Amino acid sequence: MIKKLIGAVALMLTCTALQAAELGAPLDRAPNKVNDLASLQNGAKLFVNYCLNCHSAQSMRYNKLQEIGLTDKQIQDNLLFTGTKVGDLMKVAMTPADAKKWFGTMPPDLSVIARAKSINAGPSGSDYIYTYLRTFYRDTSTATGWNNLVFPNVGMPHALWDRQGPRELTRVVTRSVEGSDGKKSWEKVTTLYDAQGFSTSKVETVAGHGHAAHPEARFKALNPAQAAAYDRDVADLTAFMTWMSEPVQRFRVQLGVGVLIFLGLFLVVAWRLNASYWKHVR
Repeated sequence: MIKKLIGAVALMLTCTALQAAELGAPLDRAPNKVNDLASLQNGAKLFVNYCLNCHSAQSMRYNKLQEIGLTDKQIQDNLLFTGTKVGDLMKVAMTPADAKKWFGTMPPDLSVIARAKSINAGPSGSDYIYTYLRTFYRDTSTATGWNNLVFPNVGMPHALWDRQGPRELTRVVTRSVEGSDGKKSWEKVTTLYDAQGFSTSKVETVAGHGHAAHPEARFKALNPAQAAAYDRDVADLTAFMTWMSEPVQRFRVQLGVGVLIFLGLFLVVAWRLNASYWKHVR
């Protein structure tokens, strides 16, 4: 038991260190839609159609989706393929051997990814997923043709690119340069990635700059309406993955509210009983 506990702590610390290393951009706050059943249902549809092709969710069964308002028939008709049953786990058809051949490693299971990506006293796993899925950009210098601001040089391509539409990215980095005389100067490098992933850079000398600023990144959607719809879809997908990482959280919140109401009523009853009991003693 002690060995398992030590192993779990070591794994948690390792994951935290890896996550800190991969965070390349500040995280946006994800909309809180965990209690929105319509949002969770849309997120489930997106997860099955886009994520479950490569990533599994082996801690979740399809029939668990009844808790977000889906019936067995809706699950069977809209979310199950290739003979999968409603009571089956959310497994991926790809074998570890094929994953090793195609991607170099098996894509991680996403059952509890929202909890695994949470940082103590910092951004939540929901914030990570929400920002990560919205910061992919075309980059012809990578093997997949894609890159990501939150996870630079990530091996995963942008699976939902057709829903987001084409975008351009402008990145601005301020860095120090040491001249031949040993003196340090500062320059600003502005890099534009077009919709096809080709980049062009412009370098400017910055006078009076004393430190390296955090890189700036600005996206320009070539189809703003499509990009806005994609952001809403990502919010729904994030909500589902957050719910999936802890399916009892909606019940836990409801139970907590009920307990607080009960304790409040009991406090009133106890206060009046106490007053009635001590009335004759005094």
